[in-house]
Amino acid sequence: MPIFHRGRALARLAPASQIAALVLALTAPGAALAQARPAPLTLPEAIGRAATFDPSAPGAQARLDAARAAQRQADVRLNPTLGLEVENFTGSGPFSMLGRSETTLSYQQTVERGGKRAARTGAAGAEIEVTRLRHEVRRLDLIKEVQTAYAEALAAEAELLITEARLLAAHSSQQDVARRVRSARDPLFAGARAETLTAQAEIARDRARQAALDARAELARFWGGAPDFALDLEGFFKVSAPDAAPAGETADLALLTAQSALAEARIQVERARQVSDPALRAGVRYFGDGSEVALIVGGTIPLQRYDTNKAGVERAQAERNATLADIEAARLTRERDIARLTARLSASAAESERIRAEVVPAAIRTVELVRDGFNRGGFQHLDVTEAERALADARERRVVVLRQHHIDQAALDRLTGRHAGLVTTQTAETR
Repeated sequence: MPIFHRGRALARLAPASQIAALVLALTAPGAALAQARPAPLTLPEAIGRAATFDPSAPGAQARLDAARAAQRQADVRLNPTLGLEVENFTGSGPFSMLGRSETTLSYQQTVERGGKRAARTGAAGAEIEVTRLRHEVRRLDLIKEVQTAYAEALAAEAELLITEARLLAAHSSQQDVARRVRSARDPLFAGARAETLTAQAEIARDRARQAALDARAELARFWGGAPDFALDLEGFFKVSAPDAAPAGETADLALLTAQSALAEARIQVERARQVSDPALRAGVRYFGDGSEVALIVGGTIPLQRYDTNKAGVERAQAERNATLADIEAARLTRERDIARLTARLSASAAESERIRAEVVPAAIRTVELVRDGFNRGGFQHLDVTEAERALADARERRVVVLRQHHIDQAALDRLTGRHAGLVTTQTAETR
């Protein structure tokens, strides 16, 4: 049954039955709603849909393909050089004729030394891992966004329940006041005021209904769907203190570690560049004057008189040191954030439970006593309104606490990578 139809169904009950139904729905919503809303959308299902629809996946795959192509290119040897030289082609005196020209055809190959090829290939392989882990981190961010939107949608549904309860209470009070006005026990303005409060409650209910629809639509945008799904509030109201954070490394720290490995590989590349590469040459020379042929061999090697690539090595080492510092800073920040979020989750879970177990039952009892006294003429309608407002405020406070609890839980799950396994299949396809 859609959430905005429950209020109409409850409105047809007698006042006593309405109160009992509302208490059941708002203090133990899982038991009241489990049978009314079959197959609700769960958080793992929402994350799975979003991961499948993720528009960044093709770009991540393309970047991974590019990194793999770069590794294959890094493993390619240097191309040889084929040279052709014609000496004494023309000139003055005895060299004015082509008969004294000398033609040389040579083959030259530069020989890489110092492990340049292996260093390039190693750096390219490290770049592949960095590219893959960047997409893993992006997926964790996506999961957090979906989890937060899911929590917002649940909070909007819970808020709608509260506004429906306010409207039912306002309807019931309006009926009671109408009876007292007809029996001349209350003035006419009391009935007008009750009608005003009912109209305000109905406006608030409609606004909450639209907010719940908007929240579901916002969640559905993660997979390009429609907000035509139900949500189960049992998990929203049923919270507990968080478990200890896992000690494993998350994708964020793994990415920093991979970046450190890449920086180390680049140090090897810069060191390899400090070694000169000789070029060996062999060829055939044809002498036009006499039509004779001779073999030639030779070679060249750069003299590292000025450029020894010392600064290049120092730059790569500084970048490696920066990545190591980033890893340590990230670990400390992660530990602080986990401790902070864990404390907040424990506090919000405790506050929610105390509101449910202590404040709400007392507020319900107060409403029942004030209503009973009002019906016997001992209280005014304003007293009933204040008691019902206190009950609604307590329930709203619990929803506010639970909303922040689930948002904090999403942040903690992002730090610990709790839901990373939900998109393992999609991630494996990008490897």
